[in-house]
Amino acid sequence: MEKKGKINLVVPSDAFQGCYSNLATFRHTEDEFILDFFLVVEKEGKLVSRIITSPRHAKAILLALTENIAKYESRYGEIKIIPDEKLF
Repeated sequence: MEKKGKINLVVPSDAFQGCYSNLATFRHTEDEFILDFFLVVEKEGKLVSRIITSPRHAKAILLALTENIAKYESRYGEIKIIPDEKLF
């Protein structure tokens, strides 16, 4: 297996703080996944970030998020989801 080199990641100062989202929608075509993140306040939502990525990267994101949630829950306890709560 070929070993990949180091990648230098640059985070522009205007993106460093990130943005808060409390609603997300996910769609896909054969070639890409579209992840839209919204901030909803009092029944009005605003798109704060859109990620468009390949199916391969979408699955890698899923696996990384699953691993990180497991680590979080082992340290802080189970994340509880209210059964009828609309998150997406």
